[in-house]
Amino acid sequence: MTVLPDDGLSLAAEFPDATHEQWQRLVEGVLRKSGKEVSGEAAEDALSTKLEDGLTTRPLYTAPETAPDTGFSGFPGFAPFVRGGRPEGGAASGWDVRQRIAGSDPVRVNDAALADLENGTTSLWLAVGDAGLPAEGLGRALEGVYLDLAPVSLDPGAQFAEAARALLALYAERAVAPEAAHASLGADPLGHEARTGEALDLAEAAALAADTAAWPHVRALTVDALPYHEAGGSAAEELGLSLATGVAYLRALTEAGLTAEAAFGELEFRYAATADQFLTIAKLRAARRLWARIAEACGAPGAGAQRQHAVTSPVMMTRRDPWVNMLRTTVACMAAGVGGADAVTVLPFDQELGLPDAFARRISRNTSTILLEESHLARVIDPAGGSYYVEQLTDELAHAAWEFFQTVEKAGGQAAALRSGLVADRLAATWAARSKKLATRREPVTGVSEFPHLSEKPVVREPAPAPLTGGLPRVRRDEAYEALRARSDVHLAATGARPTVFLAALGPAAAHTARATFASNLFQAGGITPVHDPVSVTPETAAAAYAASGADGMAVLCSSDALYEEQAEAVAAALRSAGATTLFLAGKPGTAAAAVDEYVFAGCDAVAVLSSVLDRMGVAQ
Repeated sequence: MTVLPDDGLSLAAEFPDATHEQWQRLVEGVLRKSGKEVSGEAAEDALSTKLEDGLTTRPLYTAPETAPDTGFSGFPGFAPFVRGGRPEGGAASGWDVRQRIAGSDPVRVNDAALADLENGTTSLWLAVGDAGLPAEGLGRALEGVYLDLAPVSLDPGAQFAEAARALLALYAERAVAPEAAHASLGADPLGHEARTGEALDLAEAAALAADTAAWPHVRALTVDALPYHEAGGSAAEELGLSLATGVAYLRALTEAGLTAEAAFGELEFRYAATADQFLTIAKLRAARRLWARIAEACGAPGAGAQRQHAVTSPVMMTRRDPWVNMLRTTVACMAAGVGGADAVTVLPFDQELGLPDAFARRISRNTSTILLEESHLARVIDPAGGSYYVEQLTDELAHAAWEFFQTVEKAGGQAAALRSGLVADRLAATWAARSKKLATRREPVTGVSEFPHLSEKPVVREPAPAPLTGGLPRVRRDEAYEALRARSDVHLAATGARPTVFLAALGPAAAHTARATFASNLFQAGGITPVHDPVSVTPETAAAAYAASGADGMAVLCSSDALYEEQAEAVAAALRSAGATTLFLAGKPGTAAAAVDEYVFAGCDAVAVLSSVLDRMGVAQ
């Protein structure tokens, strides 16, 4: 038996430390084997990933590369609050599991609220007003809810004054002690304007602070960054616009007579949590750092602990194969918790299909429960703190967001930036760039652009209240592919079959499997059924195989470059003789150019290709 030393010496002490340059030499060797002759920083750049906002994820982070001002970002509960707004973090009770309830029927909302609270939810987020409950229905919707135990957050839109007074009256009616009431009244005039284009009076929202004076744990205003995220904004843009909105509300509150410290206490911030776990963690940490900087500039450094509500991103939710959304929201919830969010809402997986059913609601609340109770995720305070990558990403994101915040302030502030089109134009440009990545599948969407399931049974839900519109658009990662799939659905309903393409695979499975799989996934993403039967064709069998496939004039050659040189022309001639009007080749453009019409390959514009194919097949728009 080997006895390990107990003198505190590292088992790696006898091994020399590798230098960064030695690591780069090894990277150069690996890249050289793949045909890339690069050296030094260029070798490292070849393994780096470019993110939005001009950020780059590098393959290796070490202590010397971490800027001195990022460090470990102070201590939890102390300015600049990067490591959390409270010294104890979520170690005592975890994060607030906040369930969103949409719907206009107070009785059904009440049923859902009681079920949620009895099964793991710790607070409620209610849609009130035009997109949800009437304000006068709050009492019935909260019947049986212990308001001194369950915090309530409102999403009231333009009806923030009526909703706020209805909730405060309910507290008084039920004799809830002022110090026992925890709520967010949700007044967000600029967020509402971003959603609808309707300008509201900031002074009226600020006046709610007078109504909450007797309620120490009730916050009057919410800075909701979701409208900017849902319009296609990047993480830095979401942060920058939330800061500009928060500053506008601080001005309104102090003009209404509040001190700076009191004004900071009236705000709660809402951010999107995505399946990009590290970016979500860094975003929440950067948000706290930036808000602490604003508090310092306002002369209230002790009041700068930002209260955060994280919501799993609606943009990442898909309508096709919605079950995969459970995986996305689990990762997003984990990132929100690790990032230090005070409250986390996991949207049900069927959120984009209508009113979520009981099963979906159960899964959404149990996601937090498993992470808290079984994975013990909240028991470590700021678990990401000290990670060279997270600290560096937090720092870079904070600088990018601050720069955009300054741009908005120079334009006259958040209201002016919204009304001038600055915000809309900036977010549209960001989404256009991201749409290209989605169209070329550089940003894959599982179940939609990758590994789609054409035979899945549609998930049908009762319609939800119509979302507020008229302002910034609402985008979804799946929207271009959803339009293609919808065309295929119409064709299926009209003809009894989906559009079909024939995969003409040449040679043995080892030669064609990779490209046949690629082509199959590609065409299914557009709702086009690939027929790969027989497994392999020859010039002699291709015509009969195509005729039996029922393909709508389209065929794709799939094989190795060597077999393309040998058989492509003969197989293509046989396919054309059998009625194929357009031939694709899965592979490098220019291969067997005389035999085929077009090419499909990794990085091609899948949306453009699929749209063109459906057009040629006569599938209606």
